[in-house]
Amino acid sequence: MRSRLLPACTLATAVATAVLVGGCSSGDDWSQPHPKPSAVGTIGPGFSDPAASPAPEATITPRPGSWDGLRPSEDYRVVLLTAGKDRQTRMLVSAVKKWAEEVDADLRTVTATKPDEFVPRISDAIGMRPDLIVSAGNDLIDPLAVVSPNHLDQQFLVVGAELAEPTANVTAADWTGASFRGEGLGMSSSYDPASFTSERAGRAVRAGVAAVLSDLTGIVVWVD
Repeated sequence: MRSRLLPACTLATAVATAVLVGGCSSGDDWSQPHPKPSAVGTIGPGFSDPAASPAPEATITPRPGSWDGLRPSEDYRVVLLTAGKDRQTRMLVSAVKKWAEEVDADLRTVTATKPDEFVPRISDAIGMRPDLIVSAGNDLIDPLAVVSPNHLDQQFLVVGAELAEPTANVTAADWTGASFRGEGLGMSSSYDPASFTSERAGRAVRAGVAAVLSDLTGIVVWVD
């Protein structure tokens, strides 16, 4: 299967209807390139082994709080890609929005409301050329597995779930009680909706973004 990128005129219309500009947006219309974002600060000791980069698809378990000293540079462009109205997804969405406000990221939201919108909305998000696409909602995992390998120059962060075989541009932030990996593998026996708390979701977002900013991508960041 291929990702279905829309023609420019159609894409502009679709994005106009699908995107909600967050209150933390700088007002930039994203029509022009901007300087490549950078990491401000550093990750603390215990985030990962400085002597050896994690292997592709590896899982790292950072020391709690080791990500707190790192944030993106000004006007980091982020698309929150979301699907689903369940409590877990709403919790993840809230965590991403709160993080964006804290670091003054330029956040836009693309929402898919039914299955036949999943791949088109992912394509919409990619077409906006953000610095990072953050995915929230289990319904997006299988579509992301189809689309993301075709766009290796676009960084993705999946929060509260994982892709079974991620490419180097897809990082996951997960914990025991989450870790959905797609319909083919079914729900983990340890899946626990109650594990989706505001505090844990916030940790996952911050730790996951820290990994991406540190070029530790294509891995799972475990935040138990």
